[in-house]
Amino acid sequence: MLPSLDAFFQAASDGGQRLCLHHTPPAGHAPKGAVLYVHPWAEEMNKSRRMAALASRALAADGWAVLQVDLLGCGDSSGDFADASWAVWLDDITRAAQWLQARHPGAPLWLWGLRAGALLAAAAAPRIGGPVNLLFWQPAVLGKAVLQQFLRLKAAAQIADGGGKAILDAARADLAAGRAVEVAGYLLPAALAQGLEAATLAPPAAADVPPARLVWLEVSAQAEPTLAPAALSAWPRWQAAGWQVQGQALPGPAFWQTTEVEDAPALLAATTAALAGDVPDSDGHDAAAPVVVSA
Repeated sequence: MLPSLDAFFQAASDGGQRLCLHHTPPAGHAPKGAVLYVHPWAEEMNKSRRMAALASRALAADGWAVLQVDLLGCGDSSGDFADASWAVWLDDITRAAQWLQARHPGAPLWLWGLRAGALLAAAAAPRIGGPVNLLFWQPAVLGKAVLQQFLRLKAAAQIADGGGKAILDAARADLAAGRAVEVAGYLLPAALAQGLEAATLAPPAAADVPPARLVWLEVSAQAEPTLAPAALSAWPRWQAAGWQVQGQALPGPAFWQTTEVEDAPALLAATTAALAGDVPDSDGHDAAAPVVVSA
């Protein structure tokens, strides 16, 4: 039998609705766990839709319950991007996670974040209560860098002739003053930009979230994929906080930003394997150290 998919709208704290896609294992199979997908920022969300859908289906076929949710002002949820704020997005994630827990009581919970979605997942974990495992796909480590990259789209046409800096400075001044800024067809609200800029990918306090598992997966177009230096520098902090860290670099395109929609099959396979607990041989590494492997 095949996994099933239900689409519905969940009521939100702002009075609006959020589109949810609930993937479940074939009938008669209790879920191995519950996975909530936290999508990335702006256009990266659209570019990643196919990979998110493929992974959700693969996980459901492998016995997991998966919930995809469009945050306020994104996809088919209510509101516009200009209505969004970091706080409301965190509330959307918390409500979706609580719904998933209520639907599948006792199932281990995973928050699965892609790019800036990893920042949101880490920030939302303390709000949910209880153990939360984390799955990161190509995570952004600093929200400030994500915002800077996004704002540069506004100045792209003027960078060559030296006018880009003035445009960036003006955009930052507007956001600091609480005014929205138009970037690449998106009206970026100050409340969202400020929350993103302050976000860092750090382990939640143990008093808020008991340390659990962290799976960190990246793709690379290199002949021999390697993890980004940011991953290796970030892990000791998670490990010191008690998290069991597993990382893997895999061959594949940067599907969240490529011109054409592309797939990363190796990432899909590694995701189902990692969540199932298939940890690659660490080749004699200390058991307390993060497991680091390359494809």
